[in-house]
Amino acid sequence: MATSMLFQMRRYCALVPCLTVVRRHYASKPPSVFNKFLLQFNQRFLEVEYLIRLGNWFKTRDVRRKNVFYVYAQKKYGDNVAAAYCILKLGGGFRFAGQTQWFRADTKGKFSFDFVNTPDCTIEEIDLSSTLINHDGLHNLTSQHNLRSLHLQGCPEVDDWFLSRLHVFGETLQELNLSHCPRITVGGLAALQHLRKLQKLDISSLPRLQNPGLVHILVEEMLPHCTVTGAEYDQGLQIQTDN
Repeated sequence: MATSMLFQMRRYCALVPCLTVVRRHYASKPPSVFNKFLLQFNQRFLEVEYLIRLGNWFKTRDVRRKNVFYVYAQKKYGDNVAAAYCILKLGGGFRFAGQTQWFRADTKGKFSFDFVNTPDCTIEEIDLSSTLINHDGLHNLTSQHNLRSLHLQGCPEVDDWFLSRLHVFGETLQELNLSHCPRITVGGLAALQHLRKLQKLDISSLPRLQNPGLVHILVEEMLPHCTVTGAEYDQGLQIQTDN
């Protein structure tokens, strides 16, 4: 990506002399209003395009950095501490099994390292709502074989590929919140069939579901012991009637 950004910078710099030559050409005679506008528009367009690409590059880099696999923490402190550290670095929270205390970062991203003193405790509940967790970051959590509750409300990077990897929690996960995740489709929800212990599932406000009511029915058939919330049956029936 860095190479791409360097290419864009070179492209922008290469066009500057061309614009300068055009300005010199029109300097010999009074430029028309249209030519003035065209020159200004071209320059502004290049500047805006460069800023947009630069912003996208920084955003992508931030997502990658937040979802790295914490090899050092895993080797020195074990899987449980590495998973806890990943959650807090992402801005989420968790609760160890058998405890009532939740560990969370404050508004400045700072948090207590007391969890390092309990390396043998596994995580039972995780709240990663509104964080940048993606399928790469999930690799830090797959060691938590006692996970019962996972909240992913409003996570912009959670997609179908992410859901396909949740099968590792198939024997323990009982509650899953996927509401307001903009990248989830019906194909991703189909992968949840491996979560045999799931009891509660929230799939409300998923913009890529074209027929939420029908999806609700299909998910309930796929997971007969699970209570599905977030989409009413008549949403799908209304669409069928309109067609």
